[in-house]
Amino acid sequence: MNTSQRVALVTGATRGIGLETVRQLAEAGVTTLLAGRDAGRAKETADKLKAEGLAVESVVLDVTSRDSITKAVADVTSRFGKLDILVNNAGILVDDMAKAPSEQTLAAWRETFDTNLFAVVEVTQAFLPLLKAAPAARIVNVSSLLGSITMHVDPTSPIYGFKVPAYDASKSALNSWTVHLAYELRDTPIKVNAIHPGYVQTDMNGGQGEIDVPTGAKSSVGMALIGADGPTGSFTYLGDTLPW
Repeated sequence: MNTSQRVALVTGATRGIGLETVRQLAEAGVTTLLAGRDAGRAKETADKLKAEGLAVESVVLDVTSRDSITKAVADVTSRFGKLDILVNNAGILVDDMAKAPSEQTLAAWRETFDTNLFAVVEVTQAFLPLLKAAPAARIVNVSSLLGSITMHVDPTSPIYGFKVPAYDASKSALNSWTVHLAYELRDTPIKVNAIHPGYVQTDMNGGQGEIDVPTGAKSSVGMALIGADGPTGSFTYLGDTLPW
C-alpha cells in the first residue's frame, strides 16, 4: 500500500463525463478508481486505460444499493486505506420532456432523487472516514446549471425556458447538500464543491451539446485537484462562480 499516492474514486465512470474524468485524473498522476454497477464493464473499461499506461483500477459500485456501497468501501479500505478524491458523478435524467412540470410522474421524481441526491449523500457518508484518513481530501459533486434557482427565475437567462423539474430540483438539492457538508467540514482540510460540467455532448443529451466530453470533465478535475487555497462550498464552471 502506497499511502503517499493520491487515490480518487469516480462514480458512474464507465462512459461519458465520468470516464473522461477518470482519464484526466490518472493523466495528472492520481491512482483513479473507475466505479460502475457492472463488474465486467467496469473492469473492461479500466483495463483499456491501464493498457495506455494509466493508473486506473475498477471498483464495483451501484450508488443506489446500500450493500454495494458497503462492499465498495471495504474494497477501497483494504486496497488503499484512504481516499483523497471522491467525484460524485453518477446521475440520471428521466423526466418526460413532452410533459409539463406538473405532469411528471411521482415515480420519475423518486427515481431521480434516489440517484441524484440520496445516493450522493449515502456514498459520501460511507466514504467519509476514508476521506478523513487522507491528508486533504476533495469531494466534487457533479451538479448542473439547471440546478440554479436564480437562473431559472431570470427571464434573460439561457435556461429560463428549459424546465426539467425532477432533474432540476435534484441538482438544486445537491447544491444545498454541498453547502451543508462544506460548512460541517470547514475547519478540516477537506474541501467540498459542486460543479456544472457544461452542456456536454453525451448519451444523456442524445449526443447534443455545446462542448465535447473532454471539456465537460475539466470542471470536475479542476476542483478535484485544487490546492489548500482553493474554495469550498462553491458552485462553479471551469473556475467561474455560478449563481445558486
